[in-house]
Amino acid sequence: MGHHHHISNSHSGKILITILLNIGITVAQVIGGIISGSLALLSDALHNFTDVVSLIISYVASVFASKDASTQRTFGYKRAEILAAFVNAATLVVIAIILIVEATERFFSPQHIESDLVIILSLVAILGNGFSVLLLKKDSGKNMNMRSAYLHLMTDMLASVAVLIGGLLMKYYEVFWIDSLLTLAIAIYLIVMSVDLLKQSYRVLMLFTPSNLNVEDIVKHINQIRGVALLHHVHVWQLNEDEVHLEAHLDFETNLKISEFDQILVEIENLLKSKYNINHVTIQPEYNKPDSKDIIVQD
Repeated sequence: MGHHHHISNSHSGKILITILLNIGITVAQVIGGIISGSLALLSDALHNFTDVVSLIISYVASVFASKDASTQRTFGYKRAEILAAFVNAATLVVIAIILIVEATERFFSPQHIESDLVIILSLVAILGNGFSVLLLKKDSGKNMNMRSAYLHLMTDMLASVAVLIGGLLMKYYEVFWIDSLLTLAIAIYLIVMSVDLLKQSYRVLMLFTPSNLNVEDIVKHINQIRGVALLHHVHVWQLNEDEVHLEAHLDFETNLKISEFDQILVEIENLLKSKYNINHVTIQPEYNKPDSKDIIVQD
């Protein structure tokens, strides 16, 4: 358990820094967007604000995920981070749709925009988000919650780069419709980035079999072990980033002693860990029990 605490604590410390940075950026962009009349700047601010909210969710989730299990919560809060990733991705999609509607309306009636303010504030946002992205980059590959926070900040930084380019175009060429075009681009990018994370976290929350595992293949391998008649009534699911569980009924060819069953169980556990990365195994041993022998049984 100690190792898990260490990871979560380092996660939450980093997320806290990015929260404070993003609050500063959001406030500056909202004021700047209102003064300058730039929808792209306001959409970037809104984007940053959703980041603040999502980073707070991620922060709370990473703190909760390190709490110990209890008799009331036998899995602890191991799913908190997956839930946070799902909520984050879903909010991003909703906000992106709102931005698309706004930008489309504005596109047909472009307004004059104070470009200097847009340029200055987008530079501030690029620096702030760039620092946050570097801070979370290492952890983003290992953890879905950290990846959702990292994605939010990465899209923010890219959006700010786009706003900067737009500001420069408005300043020197007075192409004010570029503001709406950038807003559309930011929103579409948001949707593309979020949908994949939404699907991944949804699969975990719905207890679907991890997409890289083939249940028939697992059953075939275990059925080849000496003494085993048939593995059936199988459930395979992912609890969080680190844990994959399998539970099943196992029919034996003979009426074994418990010590003999234990030997076969160790063999099964080793096979599942090394070949399929399944690290929690619960087997119900059976001999001539009159129950359904289907691989998947509707409980």
